[in-house]
Amino acid sequence: MSFTVPKLLRRASIGFLDLLYPPHCAICQCDTVAGEHLCAECRKKAPIITAPFCQTCSEPFSGRIDTAFSCPNCRGRRFDFTCAVSRYQSRDVVRELIHRFKYGGKVHVRQVLGDWLEETLADARLQSPPCDAIVPVPLHATRQRERGFNQAAILAEDLARRSGIRLCDCLKRIRYTTSQTTFDREQRMENLRGAFRMRQHRDVRNLHLLLIDDILTTGSTVHECARVLLDAGAASVRVATVARAVK
Repeated sequence: MSFTVPKLLRRASIGFLDLLYPPHCAICQCDTVAGEHLCAECRKKAPIITAPFCQTCSEPFSGRIDTAFSCPNCRGRRFDFTCAVSRYQSRDVVRELIHRFKYGGKVHVRQVLGDWLEETLADARLQSPPCDAIVPVPLHATRQRERGFNQAAILAEDLARRSGIRLCDCLKRIRYTTSQTTFDREQRMENLRGAFRMRQHRDVRNLHLLLIDDILTTGSTVHECARVLLDAGAASVRVATVARAVK
């Protein structure tokens, strides 16, 4: 196997830096192998969503259900996205890493979050029909300046590289909204009404789109994004997030 000079230099510099600054687990600070930001033991602590779970929003259910079902929060409600797929619960190390990434500026943990997001692609709900393009949930320009980046855009770009599905940055947030952390579902939906629009000269007609965000809570944000995409002619909108907020 041959390597170009830049690749060899890059590998050499990474190896040298690892000798000076050995990589550490982002959670427990133990040494890890080069390029890994989470040790094997901490990875095991990430709470995976396993069946049974809601087919619409992926909320896990602790009881015994052998057939596909929708949870009480989704039953009888109309969402403009077909389903929202999450592989992990937003608890413990998962929640901690997302918060460090989103609010602490620890962008290097994107590798771990990207691994977890990529796992959603194995879900049958996202495989048929195949996704034509990946769309990040946008941040308002003011919020993005405050944070320095859009976490959903970073995750979407990474997933596009990993999967080969093309990236389509077609949504724009046009209205600044207050924090939704204290709002219930109805308040969140009202707060987000009219907050998004399509960017100019973007065409999503007849495309099956995969909308990307870090966490799904009530689904209000992705519902409003999906509504705009469907109005623009998208064939369908499905959602993938790193984690699902759970009660």
